[in-house]
Amino acid sequence: MAETKTQDALALLKEDHRKVEKLFKDYEGAKGDGRKEKLARQICFELTVHTTIEEEIFYPALRKAGNHKDDDKMYFEALEEHRAAGDLVLPDLLKTEPASEKFSGRAKVLKELTEHHVEEEETEMFKRAKALLDKATLEQLGEQLAQRKAELKKQAGKA
Repeated sequence: MAETKTQDALALLKEDHRKVEKLFKDYEGAKGDGRKEKLARQICFELTVHTTIEEEIFYPALRKAGNHKDDDKMYFEALEEHRAAGDLVLPDLLKTEPASEKFSGRAKVLKELTEHHVEEEETEMFKRAKALLDKATLEQLGEQLAQRKAELKKQAGKA
């Protein structure tokens, strides 16, 4: 049996980013409130799982390896961006009638927050991670992220 190659942390997180980008694109092209609502719920779920694994595993590892005040600044900014999306926009979106203009507006704000956050992560945080963490550490973190992600999806019944 062939051994499965573990993704490093950055590849796994980027794969999540691309998946959510595709879901947002599908959402924009979706017809009918039922389809839009289903996609919005899927986006919310994927973002919740993604932010959980980042906050529990990736961010603390990066912060621990960092030794510069800019590392702390980047860490706390990323957490605030997660909080803005996860504690404010996501719950409101899920409570909003899908046929309403508010639903579309909230979905657009969530998309814009997510795009901004992904761009900063991939251009600043991931660059810093490559400088601070060696290949073996990134692979070990990738394994931890994948395991935790699988646990969260199993708990939600979406494995």
